Amino acid sequence: MNKNSLKERIKLIWDFRGPDAMKIAKHHAIHLHEFAEKEALNNPLTGVESISKMHFVAYLVVDKSVMIAVRDALKPHRGTIFMI
Repeated sequence: MNKNSLKERIKLIWDFRGPDAMKIAKHHAIHLHEFAEKEALNNPLTGVESISKMHFVAYLVVDKSVMIAVRDALKPHRGTIFMI
């Protein structure tokens, strides 16, 4: 697969800090998944990552073409280009 055939994807990120960060991030990821299903997003990826013991993130990866609409609806803390 060449580079031109790949769609650009954006990883929208929500940060959670503190002793309950993991639990909150996991719960938030459930809602992100539900949103992606409801909106019929193309091949969404959701999940949780540990940054440190007290910092976890929930994320939603979407096509760049819908990123602005999703960003405006969900208000992520930050975003980055998604790299496989």
